[in-house]
Amino acid sequence: MGHDSATTAIWKHAVRAPGTPEGFTLRTTFPTNADGVEVMLEQWEPGTSEPPHSHPGDDMTVVVEGKMVLQFFTRKDGKLTPDGAPVVLAAGQTGYVAGGRIHDAKYVERCKLVYAHDRAFGFTEEK
Repeated sequence: MGHDSATTAIWKHAVRAPGTPEGFTLRTTFPTNADGVEVMLEQWEPGTSEPPHSHPGDDMTVVVEGKMVLQFFTRKDGKLTPDGAPVVLAAGQTGYVAGGRIHDAKYVERCKLVYAHDRAFGFTEEK
C-alpha cells in the first residue's frame, strides 16, 4: 500500500509520559491532545461496504476479527480508476492508508476493527 508503520504519521508524536517505564512512549487522543489521534472501535456486517473516499490524515486499521478488502483509486480524466490489485486484510493484519489516498472498503466477513486516524477524523466521499 506504499505506507507502513515506519512511514505513517500515526506513530509519530509519541512521547514518554511522566512516571512510566523507560522505553515506553504513547500518543494520546484528539481533541484533548492537538497532536493526538482519533481512535474508533468499528464493527461491520458481512456484505457491507464504504464508497470510494479519502481522509485528511494517515490512518491505520487493525483487523481484530473478520476479513475486509481495500481498493485504491486514482482520478483520471475526472473518473476514478482502480490503482493496483485489491488489498485483503484478515484478522491479525494491519493496513495503513496515507492521508488523501482514495480507497473503498468491502467487508467480506463480519469485522471488528481498531481504527486510528492522525489527528481529527474526516471522511470525504469521492465520486
